[in-house]
Amino acid sequence: MTNGKPLTKISKFLSLVLRHKPETIGIILNSNGWTDVNELIYKMNSTGYNIDIDTLQLVVETNNKKRFCFNSNKTQIRANQGHSIEINLGYTAKTPPAQLYHGTADRYTENIFKLGIQKRDRHHVHLSRDTDTALSVGKRHGKPVILEVDTISMISNGHIFYESDNGVWLTDEVPSQFIKIIQH
Repeated sequence: MTNGKPLTKISKFLSLVLRHKPETIGIILNSNGWTDVNELIYKMNSTGYNIDIDTLQLVVETNNKKRFCFNSNKTQIRANQGHSIEINLGYTAKTPPAQLYHGTADRYTENIFKLGIQKRDRHHVHLSRDTDTALSVGKRHGKPVILEVDTISMISNGHIFYESDNGVWLTDEVPSQFIKIIQH
């Protein structure tokens, strides 16, 4: 199981299990989002997936969004961010670049300029360091719009940023006064 489609299917299922619904296969995530690799493999195989450690490692290494990571000895695995369940990823505050970007769909911009960018059912708002990534995210939701976030002003107003293990920048919210459209 090493070609693209089965790996994508496994990756999507891992996102569901490790970010949103571990109960789908009966695993438990610890307070930092980690779960035992052997138990994950066993329970995935019990639900119809044909996966082993090599396949799981391939999914982790080749996921274009770097959504998952192993601990140092590859006995534990977790999602890097994007959880809708209560997880403490242990990130420390970090100073971001002067501008970060958020990709969204055109139909959401009016609401964003009223309410800001909100995390909704996730732990954080996700921001990228480059416009290409933001454009890719925006395309997933409709006609893409790229928003630029003024992080310097946000920091001076008390907002805190974190960077996930896969390079996604995270914050609790982005008020509308710190946002401008750069590509419509």
